[in-house]
Amino acid sequence: MENNNNNNNNNNNNNNKIRAIITGASGMIGEGVVQNAIESDDVEKILIVGRRESGFKNEKVKEIIHNDLSNLTNIQNEFIGYNSVYFCAGISSVGVDKETYHKISYDMPMEMLRKVELVNNIKSKDDNNFTFIYVTGGGTNENSWSNWARVKAKTENHIIASNFNKTFAFRPGFIQPNIPGLKNAYKMYKYINWLFPIGRTISHDVFITLREISQAMVKASINGYKSNIINGSDMVKLSRL
Repeated sequence: MENNNNNNNNNNNNNNKIRAIITGASGMIGEGVVQNAIESDDVEKILIVGRRESGFKNEKVKEIIHNDLSNLTNIQNEFIGYNSVYFCAGISSVGVDKETYHKISYDMPMEMLRKVELVNNIKSKDDNNFTFIYVTGGGTNENSWSNWARVKAKTENHIIASNFNKTFAFRPGFIQPNIPGLKNAYKMYKYINWLFPIGRTISHDVFITLREISQAMVKASINGYKSNIINGSDMVKLSRL
């Protein structure tokens, strides 16, 4: 995918703090992203939007509980003034019908994107300083035989083509939940975490840490990146900038 994330006069700089909308905070990735954002000096404000309470209590954090993330009209004005979206909400496709999966993996992120564009008067990529990051997954492919991979690819493509100045699809693989105090780390990880150091020596694209993902989001908002598609090795590079 051609990069549309070049730095220009509207891009973030060190004097422009990140004001982030984060979804999925009741899941492992979103929880880690919120915790990292709380700890980051580059992040000024955090708006958590979710269907259930996350449990975060911090002076940076405001939280909105909203049952239907595919219709945000009633809360859209809350998005005014925020300049980054980290869309971490999502589900596994296992046991989920196609209509439900499409609603969660396409309708919900696109609704957030459209409402943030609307209330912040975003008309083109060149008139704003905004970032939209969508957490997708390795194997995403619009030509795949798998429904989940096709839906995720459609979402990626439409986000990247949007009017947000910087747009990224994060495609993590095996994630080590290495941020202390997580309540929503997948239980299976405590049984297979021993695989991480072995896998890491083989591939940074597949084996990454939750801290690297979270820090990479902040760095992508600040600095942009050469590609819209962010694989594991890109997240490692971004996290170290």
